[in-house]
Amino acid sequence: MGLPPGSLVYTGDKDTKSVAVNLLRYNEKTLEEKRISAIEECKPYLENGDVVWIDVNGLSNLDLLKQMGELFNIHQLQLEDILNLDQRPKAEEQGKNVLVVLKTLEKKVDDWNVTVGQVSILFSDHYVITFQEYTDDVFNSIRERIRQNLGRIRKMGNDYLAYTLLDAVVDSYYLLLEQFSEDVNNLDEEVRERPSVETSHNIGALKRELLKVRRFIWPLREVVHGLTRGEYKVIIKTTDIYLRDTYDNIIQIIDAIEILRDLVSGMFDSYLSSISFRMNKVMNVLTIIATIFIPLTFIAGIYGMNFTHMPELSWRFGYPLVIGIMAGIGAFMLMLFKRKKWL
Repeated sequence: MGLPPGSLVYTGDKDTKSVAVNLLRYNEKTLEEKRISAIEECKPYLENGDVVWIDVNGLSNLDLLKQMGELFNIHQLQLEDILNLDQRPKAEEQGKNVLVVLKTLEKKVDDWNVTVGQVSILFSDHYVITFQEYTDDVFNSIRERIRQNLGRIRKMGNDYLAYTLLDAVVDSYYLLLEQFSEDVNNLDEEVRERPSVETSHNIGALKRELLKVRRFIWPLREVVHGLTRGEYKVIIKTTDIYLRDTYDNIIQIIDAIEILRDLVSGMFDSYLSSISFRMNKVMNVLTIIATIFIPLTFIAGIYGMNFTHMPELSWRFGYPLVIGIMAGIGAFMLMLFKRKKWL
C-alpha cells in the first residue's frame, strides 16, 4: 500500500462493533474475570506471577491497540500482522513476545462457502493476549475449563494456555471436515442418481472451497512444527509434548483435505460419465425407434408412388394386408431387439 513497515492499517470491516477487552487471571486456587474499559487496568494483574489471559474482540480501534503495544512492548511489525487480516499463518518472536497468527474456518450446513476469520495469539512469560476479528470465537470451551478447573490448565503456565488456545482452533477444523465429508457424500449420490447442470456447478464450488481451506491450513503445519523445535524461550519443554500432538492433528487434517479434494476431482469425471451414459440410453431408444420405422417407411414409400397399375390399390383387402405386414415387421424387430438385449 506504499506505507513503511510497521504502519498500523486495519484491513477488515470498518463498520464493526466497538472493541471489547476481557481479562481472565487465574492460578490453581483462584480465578478472576474482568471487563477492561481502559488498557491501564491490565497492569496490576501482571505483577503476581499468575496466568493472565487478555482477550480482545474486534480490531477496528487502532488507538486501543497502540496503547496495548506500549504497555506490553508489542513490536510494531507484530501489531501490523495482527491488523492485516490477509496475513498468512505464521509464528515469530520479537523481544519477549511470541506471536502466532492463524485462521478460523466456519461453514454453514446448507452453504458451500467457508467463512474465514483471523485469530492472533501473542504470549510471553507474563501474559497471553488473543486478538479476534469476530466476537463469536472458538475459545468458549477453554473459558469453561478454566472456570470449572477441569484438566491441568489451571496448574500450567502461560505457554500452556497459548497451546490450549491454538489447539482449540485446530480442533475446530475437524468439525469443518465432517461437514465437507457429508457434502461430498451427498454430492456423490447426486452425481450417480440425478446429475444436472447444477451438479457440475456444485462440484466446482466444493473444489474451490476445499482449495481455500487447504491454503489456510497447510502453512500452519510449519508454524506448529517451529514451535516444537525449542527456538522460543517462553515455551518450556513440558509444553513441547502437547504441541507435537497438535502438529500430528494438523497432519491428519491436511491428509483428510487431500483425500476429499481427490474425491471431488474424481467426482467430476463420474459426472461426465453419468451424463454420457444417460445420453447413450436416450440415443439407444431413439436409434431403435428409427430402425423399426426404416422398413415401414420403405413400404409406405412404395405405396405412395401413385402408379395407375398397382393391383393392391383396387383390391378390397389390400390396405389391411399392408398394415398387417407393417405391424408384423415392427413386432418382429422388437422381439429381435429384446432377444439381443438391446432393449
